[in-house]
Amino acid sequence: MEKMRNMTSSAVDPLELEQVRRRVFLALFVALAVALHTVEVLLPNPIPWFRIGLANILALTALFSYGIQALWIVSISRILIGSLFLGSLFSPGFLLSLGGGIVANILMSFGYRLWQNKIGPVGVSVLGALGHVTGQLLIAWLVVIRHPSIWMLLPFFLLFALISGIVNGLAADYLLGSLYRHSAFSGLKSNYEQSKYPIKEGT
Repeated sequence: MEKMRNMTSSAVDPLELEQVRRRVFLALFVALAVALHTVEVLLPNPIPWFRIGLANILALTALFSYGIQALWIVSISRILIGSLFLGSLFSPGFLLSLGGGIVANILMSFGYRLWQNKIGPVGVSVLGALGHVTGQLLIAWLVVIRHPSIWMLLPFFLLFALISGIVNGLAADYLLGSLYRHSAFSGLKSNYEQSKYPIKEGT
């Protein structure tokens, strides 16, 4: 009986279990991001091309939980799958979303890599929001409206991007605080997260 118990316990590889858990959580983040993206696109929007970008909350959560690769997986998957659901794949709207997402991810990746222990979700979110509107305007200028006057909208869009970046960053910070207190995320914490989100015993 003791031998059988040892065989059963040794059959569970902690590294393999963590990899499976990571894939499950990433799939959940992608699904939630697609849902938020789809709902936000279907809602009325008074400002052309500009949305608050609620799906970025999940991308930020993936970044601070699993790293830069997870950020790109959630962001790009959300854009591709969301466009498929909405029937807008390869449309101008898709190109705007993709261009903005790529620029946003580049800035968030560099910000996270360079200041990993000094920048939090709000700072990274603001970088991403500013990069997103810049990328969208660049694609709009290249594909939709080939006129330099379009860049006159940039200061206005940057102001809204700053506000949305702060809102999404605070939401991601709250979500990360809840997740890091769960034992399933106890092995993911960097020095920054360990000091900010201590794990409670018994959770």
